[in-house]
Parts: sequence; C-alpha cells; structure tokens
Amino acid sequence: MLLGNLQTLISEFYALELPYRVDDFVTTDAYLARVLDSGGRHVDEKLLIAEADGEAEVSLYLAQELLERLERNDPFNRLDGGNLGDFWTAFEGVSHFIYYAWNAQREQAVTLLEMELQAEVDKFVATALLMLRQGQRGDARGLHRWLFELPKLDARLDGDELDRYRRANRYAAKYCQRFMAARGPFDEPQQSELRRFYRLSHASKIEHIEGQ
Repeated sequence: MLLGNLQTLISEFYALELPYRVDDFVTTDAYLARVLDSGGRHVDEKLLIAEADGEAEVSLYLAQELLERLERNDPFNRLDGGNLGDFWTAFEGVSHFIYYAWNAQREQAVTLLEMELQAEVDKFVATALLMLRQGQRGDARGLHRWLFELPKLDARLDGDELDRYRRANRYAAKYCQRFMAARGPFDEPQQSELRRFYRLSHASKIEHIEGQ
C-alpha cells in the first residue's frame, strides 16, 4: 500500500502513464540483493537492473526493517522528523523505478547521474506535496535546506560514485532553487515546468539547469 501510494503521488503529479506496479518488483531479500549487486555497498534501497538483448530484468530492493518502520510510522498519515529519513530512502527507490520504467517503455536510455538527479528533484516535490496535504506549515526554502544542504553523503562512496552523487545533489539543488519562494501548493506554471523537466534527456536536463 505504501509503495503504491508513493507511485501514485509521483505519477499523478507528473502525469505519467505506467503499466507497471512497483509492488510487483520489490524484494526484501538482502542476500539476493548482495548476489545481484556483487561488490556493491550494503544499503537499505537499491534498484537492480540486468539488461541483455534489448530486455531488462528489474528488482527494487528495500530492506524489510525499513518497510516495517514506515508501516508503523506511515508518512501518509504524518510526515515528520521520525520518519523523514526512511521516507526519502523508500521514495528514492520508487523514483528510480518509475523513471527507469517510464523511459524504458519509450526505448529511451537513461544514465545513473540522470536517475539520481531526477530522484533528488522528485523527493523535493513529493515532500512538499505531502506536507501541504497534511496542513503542515513550512516553506520551500526550509525543505531545500533539509534536502540539499544538511544531509551528508555516505562515507563509503568514492571515485565515480561519489562524483555522481555530488553532481546530482548540486544540480538538483540549483534547479529547485526556482521554487524556494513558494509558500503554497505548486501552481500550474510550476507544475508544467517540473513535468517538462521530467521529460528532458540527460544532456537537456543539465543544459536547462546551467542556463538558469
């Protein structure tokens, strides 16, 4: 239910049509995730993709403990400091799944940086929408700080992976600055801009951000 609600939240906002349900692709088997991603970091969320001959096998690993915590403290009932970190972790996986699947059905390739960048923007959007729906007072400036300035990157990251996460955070932070003055729901021009950005290619996303 929770993951389906996350998928619905983002799909409705971006006006996406996707014939796949994220729940059907989820695994909580940590051993399987380690086998499928040999040598990868042990984390609570990971989208696992194996591509061959024009086809892809996809699984979204989410730690059982993570899902149990979110079931006990459902962010759709109340999003707060007690579940925000877990919400962002689970939501990032759902965002990755949706973005990959939506592009795959259009036979459009995506890069890892592109997926991370879009996930950061998606987290900004989803958190703002949930807080507004729950009548929580706040502003986009505070959310921007929580999401892009306060978090620390995993100390185990290095090399290309570290560079990718840093770039995704930097680009998403710059892009989302345009919404920092907002104190109410995303208006029609803002939603149209976010929907257009979602549909841009990797290169066009970066060019669009750098041109701000």
